[in-house]
Amino acid sequence: MTDAPPDQPDGTVDPAFWRGRRVLLTGHTGFKGAWLALWLQALGAEVTGFADEVPTTPSIYALAGVADGLRDDIRADIRDADAIDAAMAASRPDVVIHMAAQPMVRRSFAAPRETYAVNVMGTVNVLDAVRTAGAECVRAVVVVTSDKCYDNYDGRAAVPFVESDRMGGHDPYSSSKGAAELVTDAYRRSYFDDPDGLTRVASGRAGNVIGGGDWGEDRLVPDIMRAATDGSVIDIRRPDAIRPWQHVLSPLSGYLVVAQALCAEAPRTRLHAADGWNFGPSHYDAVQPVSWITERLTALWPDELRWQVDPGPHPHEATHLSLDSHKARRDLGWKSKWTLERTLESIVAWHLAHRDGADLRAVTLQQIEEFTAS
Repeated sequence: MTDAPPDQPDGTVDPAFWRGRRVLLTGHTGFKGAWLALWLQALGAEVTGFADEVPTTPSIYALAGVADGLRDDIRADIRDADAIDAAMAASRPDVVIHMAAQPMVRRSFAAPRETYAVNVMGTVNVLDAVRTAGAECVRAVVVVTSDKCYDNYDGRAAVPFVESDRMGGHDPYSSSKGAAELVTDAYRRSYFDDPDGLTRVASGRAGNVIGGGDWGEDRLVPDIMRAATDGSVIDIRRPDAIRPWQHVLSPLSGYLVVAQALCAEAPRTRLHAADGWNFGPSHYDAVQPVSWITERLTALWPDELRWQVDPGPHPHEATHLSLDSHKARRDLGWKSKWTLERTLESIVAWHLAHRDGADLRAVTLQQIEEFTAS
């Protein structure tokens, strides 16, 4: 699909659409999932969360009291097809947003079987539950993958990926995300392609998402914030690696906007939205090397922070990675709102609030409000 629909979405998250909307959100205890769960709660949605555990201690999920606003908090493994079938039948969602994943590149080398089982078969389980248990209620499905779903092969020119580029991956994590995209496309074509059908399926691809409250392993910003807390020296693996950095709320807004389009009144809009979408930063300054991010965050933090290069050895990771989000801007009206500098300032503000014992639910909701108003 290349032609934009005549009633093009305006790119804004519509509170009226989400108020009272039943949403099944997998992976709601993770960093991105917790931010999205809080945003949906603020919009008035009835959110059922599905996740096996809280992945880190501390976590934004616990500190911001995400569980307090859930309709239901289901603890089960995404690899358990019966569990996701039961959750689908019990929650009867209008919208399904699938974010549960094994999200770590380095972990995928140590645990490839787990990575493929969670990222690929977990996606199969969700889509098959929509096909069966959710056949009479689900209108929109957004499968969240990664910018690493693309085949970033050796020798490829350092140009941004577009949605039509081939799927692939050098490592287990990247290839699992490419495989999840292939699964999503196959289910879309096989089961959700009827012009008169109820359900439409899209996927969202974003990467190097940063924000307050991330304590994930082997991630740059969490490593810096941990060092800010305990006074340790920051070890940087690949200072020259270039990535498309953006605040977590930017791609989350894209997932919400594409879900709205999947439920639009005009059939052509719904069909056009049922596709893969890149949600990457649009500001010229957002594609920066790891060393630049490190220098800016350490400069913004009020206390002195020191960093050094970790010589490795390290598993393979692409040196350059960026996304072309022109299609989302053109056809969904979506844009990445905050500059990278504004994003880094918000991260420092969030973690200083954590250090000072502030109400982190209020802090997080305030940042959501500021992002929405910008």
